[in-house]
Amino acid sequence: MPFDPKRTAIVLIEYQNDFATEGGALHGAVQGVMERTGMLENSRRLVEAARASGATIVYAPITFAPGYGEISEHPYGILKGVVDSTAFVKGEWGAEIVDVLAPQAGDVIVEGKRGLDTFATTNLDFILRARGITTIALGGFLTNCCVESTMRTGYEKGYEVITLSDCVAATSEEEHDNAIRFDYPMFSSVMTSEAFAGELAGSGARA
Repeated sequence: MPFDPKRTAIVLIEYQNDFATEGGALHGAVQGVMERTGMLENSRRLVEAARASGATIVYAPITFAPGYGEISEHPYGILKGVVDSTAFVKGEWGAEIVDVLAPQAGDVIVEGKRGLDTFATTNLDFILRARGITTIALGGFLTNCCVESTMRTGYEKGYEVITLSDCVAATSEEEHDNAIRFDYPMFSSVMTSEAFAGELAGSGARA
């Protein structure tokens, strides 16, 4: 099932220091799964291959103004964890994209992500459709939260959604494994980064 790189986007969800780097506010919560899956290095290799093939690279960081005025005065659930840990404050180190996946010329950085679903408060859908993108491949944090929320909406909007099983991480192995095993196949095609990169390269070779 080869993918046309010109109609494909890699959507990188919250590859930011607070999650992905030692010293980040929430790194300790995801470090175990990150190390088990090797997701950061897998993501780096995939992005490198995808760029070379001509696919679009899209970054979707989440950021908040100091004080978190964009969300409820009394947040609960996952967003309460963000506020309590003072994570993803715009302009601070923790909100910056990790060095190993630093955006390059031609990449797209989506602005305005304030919640779980990347489509909800951004112009991601407009960007993708303007570029003729029909396939999106998702990686990032958390496996069962923002990645899953974005996956479900992408499915509803008619994109061909690929979830990259070795480019995601959650706060526990149980949550990570259950999402990939039970939820992802309902709303996406689940692939490893290596398999997906191979399909992109194969499509380019045949073009």
